Amino acid sequence: MAGHSKWANIKHRKARQDASRGKIWTKVIREITVAAKGGPDPDDNPRLRLALDKANAANMPKDNIKRAIEKGSGTGETGALEEIVLEGYGPGGVAILVEAMSDNRNRTVSDVRHVFSKFGGNLGTDGSVSYLFNKLGIIHISKDFSEEDLLEVVLDAGAEDLVDEGDYFEVITSSTDLSNVLEALKTKNIEHTNAELTLRAETSVSLDQEMSEKVLKIMDFMDELDDVQEVHTNAEFPENFEVKE
Repeated sequence: MAGHSKWANIKHRKARQDASRGKIWTKVIREITVAAKGGPDPDDNPRLRLALDKANAANMPKDNIKRAIEKGSGTGETGALEEIVLEGYGPGGVAILVEAMSDNRNRTVSDVRHVFSKFGGNLGTDGSVSYLFNKLGIIHISKDFSEEDLLEVVLDAGAEDLVDEGDYFEVITSSTDLSNVLEALKTKNIEHTNAELTLRAETSVSLDQEMSEKVLKIMDFMDELDDVQEVHTNAEFPENFEVKE
């Protein structure tokens, strides 16, 4: 799973910037709405609990959160949001997988296809790249805590690994064990700065500086589409890759 951190860090930086403008709210509301289809109680719905964590981190008003939960669980205004996964190839032959939520599938597919075409990629068929990715749980924890103590807590709770990412520790879990690990951290009063279910590729495509810039551009444009929730790639950016602001 090499090379994931550069894009992940870029996305987290962008998320902080977007949150300050309130732009991230739309995506979080969609996530809450769809997650709430599995039930309105976050204690019984791990996906909803993660979505609510994102909402709180983005300082979303409680009324917005309540309406999204009611809409998704069928107790409020109904909607027709559909989860859509689109797959394709970007510059340099890297795999790109797009997770979207939309009330108009044709519009979403058209928008994503346009970005692929505009930046030298192409939209693929279902299954063309998804087999490269695994769903994992990811938790970020500040370095205020001891690595040795953290390792004991998260491994006992079912985590697969603890990685030193420089500015923070990253806990990696299976998608099914994420809730157990979060609960164990809560019991030990260990706070996390980010927790999510994500997709990561087992194998990656190494890029040079020039190709990295091209791939980052298509990823950025894809991520900015209104219906797009998450964008994943198997691109491996160079360690010394400088992101142009």
